[in-house]
This record gives sequence, structure tokens and C-alpha cells, in this order.
Amino acid sequence: MAVDQVAVRRQAWDIASTVCDPEIPVLTIADLGILRDVQVMEVYDGGTSAPAVKVTITPTYSGCPAMDAIREDLKAAFAGEGYGSVVVDLVLAPAWTTDWMSDEGKAKLQEYGIAPPSGRSAAGGHSGPVRLSLAVKCPQCSSLNTKELTRFGSTSCKALYVCQDCKEPFDYFKVL
Repeated sequence: MAVDQVAVRRQAWDIASTVCDPEIPVLTIADLGILRDVQVMEVYDGGTSAPAVKVTITPTYSGCPAMDAIREDLKAAFAGEGYGSVVVDLVLAPAWTTDWMSDEGKAKLQEYGIAPPSGRSAAGGHSGPVRLSLAVKCPQCSSLNTKELTRFGSTSCKALYVCQDCKEPFDYFKVL
């Protein structure tokens, strides 16, 4: 019986898509856009075969400390589904950009209390004038009366802001 390779690959993608970012647990690696590719193959060992998978991910930045945890979580997710071998390939090019984040992921950030990135990144292949962010919307009260406290927040991907209206501090996921 022929195996539907598209369905097998889609199933493997769906397994990888369940892995959450350890720094922002409401986002999956698919929501973030760091999940780049999933390949499935059969590995034969002593007359038996077992499915094997190669997952390609791109870190949000080259020194991202979450990559080791994500690698282990991917291996655990696939092992739990009966995959015999899991290879996680970390690729740095092309560099990740917030343009790769899904709209669903941005909505999840907002609901979690982190202002999602707004606008498009120059790293995403766009050219032309430099876009300036005039204001970051507060994820608590939706006010645009906000102020950056520090360019680097709880992680390098985020900046720390405060809302001048509701007085709540919040993270802003920077456009990268």
C-alpha cells in the first residue's frame, strides 16, 4: 500500500507545531515562525523500520538560550509519537524576522499581555524608508500613551514599556 507522503509530512509538522516556546509558553514554535521545515523518512535497522524525522528551526537570534529546550521538547514530542530518530537542525540563514510570526501568534501575545510586533521588518526583505514606531499599544487597556523604559526587557526580543494611562508595565515584542 502506498503511503501518502504529504499526509505523513503534515502529521509530522502538526507534531512539531505543538512544541511551545519556553520563554513565552502561549506561543508554539509554529506561531513564532521558527519552525521552518519537517522531513520524514524511514530508518531500517535489522529488518525493521521506524519513522525518523528531521526538523529545521531558526532561532529568533543566534544566541537564543531557548534553542536547547526547544530541541529537547521536539525530541520528546516525536518520541511520544513513536519516531525512532529525531534530528533537529538549527539554521541561521535566512535570519529570523518577526514577519514570520503568524497572526494567531500575535493575537496570543496580545492576550498574554505582551504587545505584539507592529509593522514589517527590514530584515524581511523590505526596502525603502525606515519605518518609525510612533507608539506601542498597551496590551492591558489599548492606550497608545506608552513609554519605553528599556530597550531590552525580560529577553533580548522584547523591550520593557509602561502605559502612562493604566500605569501597567508590559513587554513589547520588538520588530526584528
